[in-house]
Amino acid sequence: MSRRYASRLHVAMSAILGLALPATAWPAEPRFSVAVGTEYTTGDYGGEQSVDETHVPVTAVLDIGRASFRLTVPYLNVRAPELTYIDGPDGQPIVGEGPVVTNDGIGDVQAVVTLYDVISGDDGGSALDLTGKIKFGTADVDTGLGTGEQDYSLQADMFHFFSRFTAMGTLGYSLRGDPEGYDLDDTLYASLGGSYAATNRVQLGGFFDFREASIQGVDDIQELSGWVATRVGDRGRIDFYVLAGFGDSSPDWGAGVSYGASF
Repeated sequence: MSRRYASRLHVAMSAILGLALPATAWPAEPRFSVAVGTEYTTGDYGGEQSVDETHVPVTAVLDIGRASFRLTVPYLNVRAPELTYIDGPDGQPIVGEGPVVTNDGIGDVQAVVTLYDVISGDDGGSALDLTGKIKFGTADVDTGLGTGEQDYSLQADMFHFFSRFTAMGTLGYSLRGDPEGYDLDDTLYASLGGSYAATNRVQLGGFFDFREASIQGVDDIQELSGWVATRVGDRGRIDFYVLAGFGDSSPDWGAGVSYGASF
């Protein structure tokens, strides 16, 4: 599901591993964790040449009770037609025209705050989280690694817990900054999926994602992804995922892996 998939997986796994516990079981002390991953996606996005992107995010997370504060600093390597813009972790590439060039550097930094279990069912079988995101325009505009503008998003994540299966749904809205020469639309996005506890240490899951296109006259983003997450020791976790896109606004395919540890 690309970069937004990786960030939502953190929320989903935190909910699965934490919200299923009674309120008295939430950690009393702050918990810090760090994750690093790598992802590759490729697609032509309606252009004549492919956009090949390698994304290496480093994420620091501070969990305090039912609140989570997350900061992600990504490194990008992008091979694409000249004048292509990478529209942050939640958007679609704005494909340019010209010779294919390769650029790399720090991407757009993203800050995320999540409030877990804002609303929960009386029987503890369901929960609602709220998340706010800010994408800072830190990437180099001249090389197309970002738009140079801030984006703001607010989303709600709903979970329903069964014996070994967790159903998950997301609904959110993004306010997008306009780079020079473009008028990007604000976008509604949603996803639906679930997670299955294969063992006490292994989770399997999948998502279908939808996002309105930020550019008029192009397809909306639609992606299908699957993942497996496994605990490593008492404090670590490895996530693997693959994805396939539908339409000109999505990557043709992608895959990623990440490792995180708490302290």
